[in-house]
Amino acid sequence: MKLKTLTLYLFLFLLVFLTLAPFIWMLSASFSLDGEASTFPPKLLQLHPKTVQYEKLISNLNLGRNFLNSLFLSVLVTFVSLTLNSMAGFAFAKYHFKWNNRLFGLLLSSLVIPAQITMLPLFLMLREVGLINTYGAIIIPGLANIFGIFLIRQYVYSVPDSLLEAARIDGAGELQIYRMVVLPLIRPILITLALFTFLGTWNDFLWPLIALTDNSMYTLPVMLANMIGEHTPHPELMMAGSVITILPVLVLFIFLQRYYVAGIMLGSVKE
Repeated sequence: MKLKTLTLYLFLFLLVFLTLAPFIWMLSASFSLDGEASTFPPKLLQLHPKTVQYEKLISNLNLGRNFLNSLFLSVLVTFVSLTLNSMAGFAFAKYHFKWNNRLFGLLLSSLVIPAQITMLPLFLMLREVGLINTYGAIIIPGLANIFGIFLIRQYVYSVPDSLLEAARIDGAGELQIYRMVVLPLIRPILITLALFTFLGTWNDFLWPLIALTDNSMYTLPVMLANMIGEHTPHPELMMAGSVITILPVLVLFIFLQRYYVAGIMLGSVKE
């Protein structure tokens, strides 16, 4: 093996190790007894795993309810967001109405505004309609996403106009064309956007912390943050909560990664 190739492999191995080491330590610490995670050097492998930290989570905290809250919100926001974003992206790509590009450019310009700036006016508006401390306060802000509309719009450009015209000649309505012609053709980008949306909703911490006040309605990231104040001397318990939080989305990403890559690679269609 050439020296250049060997050096490249060593560099990649080091990069993979540095990336995975924190996750391996987190998993190892979650199967440790109290105090074992603070030893130096840190143990990357737990030879005698113990489930005491997970038993504490299940018995002392409302973990099941928090998990179901995160799952319910993530699935619902993902489904509704995909529906609205795909309709808007299809309309912007294939319907040539007045000020189409100007309106889309105006929407696209909002991407430069940090989300933290819009949280206060969004909170005040939702409070006025009585949605604070309800699931609606989490669902409504995620119903439409400018990035999602942009992603689908660019992908829909790859759908031939002749295919849509043929469907219209055959008597198909616009909703039928959207549902039976467009959606099957843009499946890769829909799966990619679904993964983005699900991960974003599942991992969202700041907005649920602001909009929810009832402990029984908290999502997993908020529950995990509350554990920092309650169980500061017990990092092992924190690591067990972190494992439970990231494990579902990690499994989801592993199963859908080929669709994710396909959507990213094929979605870069220019106007």
